[in-house]
Amino acid sequence: MTAAVLSWALAQLSAGHRIVLASVVETSGSVPGKVGARLAMSSDGEWVGTVGGAGLEMKVLSHCRNLLQDHFQATGAIHRFGLYKGAKGYEVTPLDSLCGGHVTLSLEVMIPMPHVLLMGGGHCGQALASSLDALGWQHSVHDTRSEFCNESLYPNAVERSATSVAEYFDGETSESLCRFSDVLLLGHDWSEDQERLVSLLSRFQQSNSLLDGRDGPRIGVIGSRSKWQAFEKACIEEGISQSLLDSVICPIGLNIGAETPEEIAVAVVGQILASFKNIDATKPSWRS
Repeated sequence: MTAAVLSWALAQLSAGHRIVLASVVETSGSVPGKVGARLAMSSDGEWVGTVGGAGLEMKVLSHCRNLLQDHFQATGAIHRFGLYKGAKGYEVTPLDSLCGGHVTLSLEVMIPMPHVLLMGGGHCGQALASSLDALGWQHSVHDTRSEFCNESLYPNAVERSATSVAEYFDGETSESLCRFSDVLLLGHDWSEDQERLVSLLSRFQQSNSLLDGRDGPRIGVIGSRSKWQAFEKACIEEGISQSLLDSVICPIGLNIGAETPEEIAVAVVGQILASFKNIDATKPSWRS
């Protein structure tokens, strides 16, 4: 059971879902779940495994839902339950049970590491892939040119797709695209990036998702203000809402004066890292 729960939890993380892993870490007396019993719940409400069933499990599931609702960063908690109505003691929650024992559980919120989709495999995409590799983050790449989307250039990519933009998005939904934490439009041809942007936003508009790295991936576009204004106009003509357009990041990257592909990669990865850790990168990190 433990292996099945852990495998399911890893699959959920790979799909871009936060999960809570609840584990029995200590018991005394008569309890339904022994040390090592586990259950896991995903941010979409699904759960697998067991910590013993009955009232204990219902209470633990309730705690899991609350953690997923309130926390979008890694966190944890310890809960100790007494399996009888009159249970007393330091931080012991009494349950309507006749078992008579005590059980301690750890609840851990786990969040998926960034998985960045590089839509454009040119110089900036290659520099970004190297920076992402150095952090141990995942990346995938799409380019309409096979010579810029291959194993030689991107040996560590999770996915490599050398197809047209239309073919790439055929069959993709807002849910499937949530396997990515970030989608970066880095194409060599502005018309391809415009088509990518319309395809992305039209899918997320249908699902009413927020493009904040939680409900949906953060979407970033490399380019100038005039390029973005043209993209914005094209999207509005396709029925994309202004509120959804406002969630797109353009230009991408922290303002550090980046010029070369390697410097741009530092700026972009720094911006993603700040969002991932929920930090305002415009404020100093030291304390006065």
